[in-house]
Amino acid sequence: MPQAAVLILATALLSGVSYGAENYELDIFGSLDVENLWYPQNGAYAEQRAYATGFVAKPKLFLTDYDGSWSIQIAPFFRLDTADSQRTHADLREAYFLVFGEIGDGEWEMRLGVDRVFWGVTESQHLVDIINQTDLVENPNRESKLGQPMAHLTWSTERGIMEFFALTYHRARTFPGVHGRLRSSILIDDEHIEYESAAGEWHVDLAARYSNSFGPFDVGLSVFDGTNRDPVFMPNLDADGTLSLVQHYEQIRQYSMDGQLTIESWLFKLEALRREGASNLMGAKEDYTAFVLGGEYTFNSVLGSAADFGLLAEWNYDLRQEREHSSTEFQNDMFLAVRLALNDTQSTNLIAGILADMDYSTRTLSMVLKRRISDQWSLNLETIVFMDVDEKDIIYTTRRDSFIALNLTYNF
Repeated sequence: MPQAAVLILATALLSGVSYGAENYELDIFGSLDVENLWYPQNGAYAEQRAYATGFVAKPKLFLTDYDGSWSIQIAPFFRLDTADSQRTHADLREAYFLVFGEIGDGEWEMRLGVDRVFWGVTESQHLVDIINQTDLVENPNRESKLGQPMAHLTWSTERGIMEFFALTYHRARTFPGVHGRLRSSILIDDEHIEYESAAGEWHVDLAARYSNSFGPFDVGLSVFDGTNRDPVFMPNLDADGTLSLVQHYEQIRQYSMDGQLTIESWLFKLEALRREGASNLMGAKEDYTAFVLGGEYTFNSVLGSAADFGLLAEWNYDLRQEREHSSTEFQNDMFLAVRLALNDTQSTNLIAGILADMDYSTRTLSMVLKRRISDQWSLNLETIVFMDVDEKDIIYTTRRDSFIALNLTYNF
């Protein structure tokens, strides 16, 4: 991770604070988490641990001038884990300078530095999301993302929002270590990373996105050209004869769209992509199309209460000629879930679902419960249960890694 941008932004931040409160406003906030993870089954591999405790710090610093013409935001991340040394890590999630203004009948905004960008609308997976690398040691749901160095220009008008990205450094994916759960049978080498581009991790990736609302439709169209965020794994024998997997990142081009149609209590959602230049599990280049199609219906004010109850269904499909060569567990899967929002003072929310593989016997149950205890304290309970995992399924190595996670969060 390049340090120059971090040092420049940190210097600007400290300079702003020392210059005087009459010119700048500084706000510091964030959260501290204590996490407990329990795996009811013994691991598939002898070194794996059954229990882990962790500590997570997510502070944020926001600096702006009183005119509001520019701002700086810095959001470091740190995790300490008692079981897996690979899960103990630090990252700079955000560290960017933002400036904006008006042009013609619209507004422009430029962000320079490290940031996170989210694309997508579906619940079971965010198929089109490609700007940031996945921080896989955080959670198997792939929601956590590493910070990405970038220049991000946005132009907003009544005709829609155009975004342009220049991504100046590639981040390799994080993976569990020898003592970690939810890992492959062969350890993944995080020291030696290979790239198809001669520029390696310094290849400049480009992306663009158009988004707009047309009545009940919300639509996003995107294109990405650069280094794939999903690695291909190459077997490698160390000098001592130890077998490991080396990450290899290819050059790809991705065209994608995401959309949502809102009709009263109904939400209809779609994410779809066409990816060129990527390899399948057999190591052969294979251009392919994939999509997630689904819907959600919400019953508002259930039984006269303030609670809302939702039903969700999504179909994940990969159109590669041989779906077993797909590098994703969502090659042909149906996701069914319920969502409950009590809309109480504690902001209690529950989502529970099942991901059923239509090609194999694999079933994955999931549940997330969130509840605020007070203005500063909150609880998060999550569980994932793997059932009848098929030997041919790509997630077979995690078949004994069902878990329960309890997080206690302090917000400041």
